[in-house]
Amino acid sequence: MTASPHSDPEPVVRFDNVGMRYGRGPEILRDLSFDLPRGSFQFLTGPSGAGKTSLLKLIYLAAKPSRGLISCFGRDVATLPRDELPDLRRRIGVVFQEFRLLNHLSVFDNVALPLRVTGKKRSDYAEDVAELLAWVGLGDKMSALPPTLSGGEQQRVAIARAVVGQPEILIADEPTGNVDPEMGMRLLRLFAELNKLGTTIVIATHDLQLVRMVDAPVMTLANGHLHIRPPRSQRQREADLRNSLDPEPDMPSPADTDSGEDPMDAVARAMEMPEDDETDGEDRDE
Repeated sequence: MTASPHSDPEPVVRFDNVGMRYGRGPEILRDLSFDLPRGSFQFLTGPSGAGKTSLLKLIYLAAKPSRGLISCFGRDVATLPRDELPDLRRRIGVVFQEFRLLNHLSVFDNVALPLRVTGKKRSDYAEDVAELLAWVGLGDKMSALPPTLSGGEQQRVAIARAVVGQPEILIADEPTGNVDPEMGMRLLRLFAELNKLGTTIVIATHDLQLVRMVDAPVMTLANGHLHIRPPRSQRQREADLRNSLDPEPDMPSPADTDSGEDPMDAVARAMEMPEDDETDGEDRDE
């Protein structure tokens, strides 16, 4: 279950030579070609300004590419009739950095909103919403309004809202950025459980420690290009296979070890710089 070059005949998302720019500026995403297989789990990382937020917008259909083709659930996004777009978007859950909660609705009603818009009655979902809020540590805040919550609490409400309908794709932009490590691990387990139920997960994060806790592929954006690093287990199997075919290896190849040329190491160095804000650089130009 990996983000990969075109290998799955029916991925939930497919990018084919996609480029993106804002206005007449330079391309911030260049020649992206990859699949998101159904039921996969992957991280997206890279330095601030690399284009992570823009890539996520393309995946959850909030933006269109400047060139190239994107298909979602087997539909060509470029030719999709406008009246069919809302139905497609409802199959995708999104955790935004800025939360986007409705301040006049209670925590309970914010989380239940995706279920209400599909026509479900309160009696059908009340128990599930309450259970989910208890899981994220907000069982005693169901009647509270978002402005009375801390940033971390608002983030947990946003996460609960995104996952309550068990979407086919979940896009999470820095979902653990405002919570303590213990709650971050709790939320990561929630995403993992959702993935076991078949949801395709994409988590954008600067937290490389979080990335290393899960044996999942890593999509790294740098200089507008995307590098996909297979999960550790796959890299180990490939290394074992190479060793079995080479009875007298001289020196380990770069692919066998996490060398200094590894893109993740370059990203880690880049992200040691202090952050001025929590959004990608391209959003400031929009």
